[in-house]
Amino acid sequence: MTIELVLLSRVAYRGQEITGSGPGNLLALLAGDLRTGCGTARLIDELWPAEKPAHPGKALQILVSRVRARLAPEVIVSTPTGYRLGLTAEQVDSSAVVEAASAAERDDDPSVALRHAEAGLALFAGAGDTISGDPLSTLRAARARTHRSLTRTRALALSRLGRHAEAAGPLGDLARDHRFDEEILAELLRCEAATAGAATALARYDTYRRAVRDELGSNPGPALQDLHRALLLSDTPPVRHGVRQEPNPMLGRDRDAAAVAGLLRTSRVTSIVGVGGLGKTRLAHAVARTAEQKVVHVVELAGVTADDDVVRAAASALGVREEVTRPGFHVARIAELLGPGLLVLDNCEHVIRGAAELVRALIAVSPDVRVLTTGRAPLRLSSEAVYQLPELDRAAMAELFAQRARAVRPGIELPPAVVRELCGRLDGLPLAVELAAARVRVMSVTELARRLDDRFELLRGQARDAPPRHRTLHAVIDWSWHLLDPAAQAAMRALSVFPGGFSPYASAQLLGSAEIVEQLVDQSLLRVVEGAAGTRFRMLESVREFSVAQREAAAETDAVIDRFLRWARDFDADLTNLPAIGDERDNLLQALRYGLDRHDGATVASTAALLGGLWVAESNFSRLAALAQDTAWVLSHFRPGPELVEATRTAAVLGALVGFVTPDVSPLRPLAVLRRLPRAAPDTLIRATHIVLCAPDVAALSTSDDRLLAAVANYVLSYTFECANEREKALRSAHRMLASLGPGDMLMIRALAYGRVGELSLQSDPGEPAFRYLSRALSLVEELGWSNERGPWALMLADIQRGAYDEAERELDAAVRGRGDDAIAVERFGMCVRAEILRGRGDVEGGLRMWRAAVARPPDPVGLWPYEVEAGAVIVHARHGRIELVRDVAGTLPGLLSEAVATLPVLAFPVCGTLLLALAMADLERGAAAPATRMIALAQRFGVLRGFLPDLDDELLRHLAETADRPAYAAAKATYAGLGHDDLRAAVPVLLRTRISSDHA
Repeated sequence: MTIELVLLSRVAYRGQEITGSGPGNLLALLAGDLRTGCGTARLIDELWPAEKPAHPGKALQILVSRVRARLAPEVIVSTPTGYRLGLTAEQVDSSAVVEAASAAERDDDPSVALRHAEAGLALFAGAGDTISGDPLSTLRAARARTHRSLTRTRALALSRLGRHAEAAGPLGDLARDHRFDEEILAELLRCEAATAGAATALARYDTYRRAVRDELGSNPGPALQDLHRALLLSDTPPVRHGVRQEPNPMLGRDRDAAAVAGLLRTSRVTSIVGVGGLGKTRLAHAVARTAEQKVVHVVELAGVTADDDVVRAAASALGVREEVTRPGFHVARIAELLGPGLLVLDNCEHVIRGAAELVRALIAVSPDVRVLTTGRAPLRLSSEAVYQLPELDRAAMAELFAQRARAVRPGIELPPAVVRELCGRLDGLPLAVELAAARVRVMSVTELARRLDDRFELLRGQARDAPPRHRTLHAVIDWSWHLLDPAAQAAMRALSVFPGGFSPYASAQLLGSAEIVEQLVDQSLLRVVEGAAGTRFRMLESVREFSVAQREAAAETDAVIDRFLRWARDFDADLTNLPAIGDERDNLLQALRYGLDRHDGATVASTAALLGGLWVAESNFSRLAALAQDTAWVLSHFRPGPELVEATRTAAVLGALVGFVTPDVSPLRPLAVLRRLPRAAPDTLIRATHIVLCAPDVAALSTSDDRLLAAVANYVLSYTFECANEREKALRSAHRMLASLGPGDMLMIRALAYGRVGELSLQSDPGEPAFRYLSRALSLVEELGWSNERGPWALMLADIQRGAYDEAERELDAAVRGRGDDAIAVERFGMCVRAEILRGRGDVEGGLRMWRAAVARPPDPVGLWPYEVEAGAVIVHARHGRIELVRDVAGTLPGLLSEAVATLPVLAFPVCGTLLLALAMADLERGAAAPATRMIALAQRFGVLRGFLPDLDDELLRHLAETADRPAYAAAKATYAGLGHDDLRAAVPVLLRTRISSDHA
């Protein structure tokens, strides 16, 4: 929980104490209902119950203004009738505790319930008694019931997790306060039996029984009576038949064992269900060893071949030898021998009908017996609770691999990164890890990871104590495969074409019906997961590869791909339904690859439009650039029918736009596609952009009466001017884009407009304006449901520019926690942000050290950002007169500049200008005034990045140059004034050579 506003133990916002009764009472009233807030009349009545101010409305306004000034303006939001808090339930402790209590009570998993309960109780830490009766005290008193609920849930969860010593005290307190709460009493009896002995628990039960009889004229409930019977038998020695001991430690399954044990207490029948190789059998034996039941029998059904033999196999395992054919005899004897015991039926999937019949009959004849089953499918009984065993998490997989690999070869090297990668490809299957670890007898871990593409050949073991079906990964899946009927096998072969899982609708399209999917889920060959847009089904990668091989062997691949591409072309989602597109990302990518291989323009257009829209929403410009490059040729040769015109238009518009602003991507082919397509009214963003991109005079459209058309035209012009390094004109165009839109226009175009003004303001109008526009853009992006990884970083720069260092630090901490794949760039950028925060707070030496640390980090292998780090470090050190600390960095600048300028896209010219300025400032420090002033003049023509250093405007640069050598600066300004882009590029190596010559002279 990220708590911003604390009310329960004290009154504070983001760690800052809020004193005075007025602010605390106001915040408490508004926290009472976060959604609707509180009306003005009620606020006045509650805040001044005894004596109203002379002007109550004005007094309330003044109080709200003071609180806003002490917190932040957005914390208290005005409503038509009063005010509300602009915070979510997770940000206010008085609401967060209610959410925690609700989550704890809802979750059947005691470990999860405990986590929620302890998180909620932590928010009460330090809270005292409330007696004053003011709104704040009233709020705190109202949460006392929540505190009691959390305390109860925590105590019950501790007991159910077997932490009896910890649970006994809290349960005893609760039992005193709630004398007839039998759920609390039952857990207290279990704890006392485990810690003080059964006699103590039985004595407490007897006291309770008499109290219920005398005061209520009743008897304890059935569950408590069952527990009483179990306690009476607790002194008898436990019976464990067929329960295996651990050959080595079982890793990563403590939570699962606790969850299954908890289900056994509340359900007559519990089934551990999952795909082969997950460790169902081992988990069942672990639960059986520590089961509460005195009598436990494990029956192995792997060798049973017919449903009718299940009862006889179970009877034989329990020692029933009578050859009686009377119906029900064996079931009755099994129930008699078990008593209130536990029967474990292991590996039921191939005799599922026989196992279900036995369990149903046992439950019918015995009120006490508990049954635990394992299999790849549930029994489908009304008395059954199903525990879907999850895949092992990657950390446990890595620990298991290391343990087993060292057992095989003690001195083996285990590179952590390679082990993590290897385990990440083993589908969370402990068996796969065991098989992989066995191979390190003859190969290194790196070789093992490299050869994992042929996993079925590689993952073969020779363990003599493993059943035959577990000696190869292929055998594990083959066992499940042969339990399927031919129709289900055909479905698996077809559905394996989806690399990213699939929706019920997609499976119905591919198969003609979705009914068979349920059979595959029952056999644990498909896992049900929740996607952003609803329920989905997923195959383990090992199962998918097995099914692909079966499909290839059946010569069905071409026909299946045809159906798959038909699904992709018909995929019913537009760019406003990003969650649905995001769920299908991997499938659409696969369809795109097939389409490119087949030169299938219809598939390429359909998938490129959807993926391009998704990557725009995610600000994933590297993916957009690759998409534009990959699809340009196919789209330029495609002639769409009417049903695919819009998809083709979308793909071409996105390709053209990214081509204008990205190096190595040409917009020419997408533009050729757009010029062939029929124009449509500019009633969507894509259609309006199509018209603008093909217009002979974009400037004329920028004043169009059509708001959307004018907005897009100004958007394009802003990039045109930015490419020409005319930043002021670019910013004016972006402002005109924003001015042309109204509040009723689509969120997407307004988000783009605010974002465009904000990003340009970082360079031309830094500080508060940049922050204002970027903040608005991010709020619209959140409203759209887009993810925007770049936006928060831009906002950090704006915060630094306006001196809001606390806000910048909070944004940075959040962004680093949610970093994506671009970890190197994130780390370097984050260090530069921290450096400027330190400098802004007056710690110059700390800031300079952080800049040097950023330079020392390995550079990002892609993009020009590393050059900006080097340039920024030199500039900052020069401005503090500490250039000697970065002499080595300054020495690399000429090489970086020479490397960059040859291929630098015009849009990134300011990176080159910043390198020139850094080199000039280093030269000024060593007394080389004339070449330095020429470099400053050339840097001004390229433009200089002002994100971290907003005061680097033309006025400051002119002052630096004229102070050093006014005549040389004036001459250089005149020389560079009229140069075009190519001439500016050519001027850089000339200036560098001149600089070297002057050094030698």
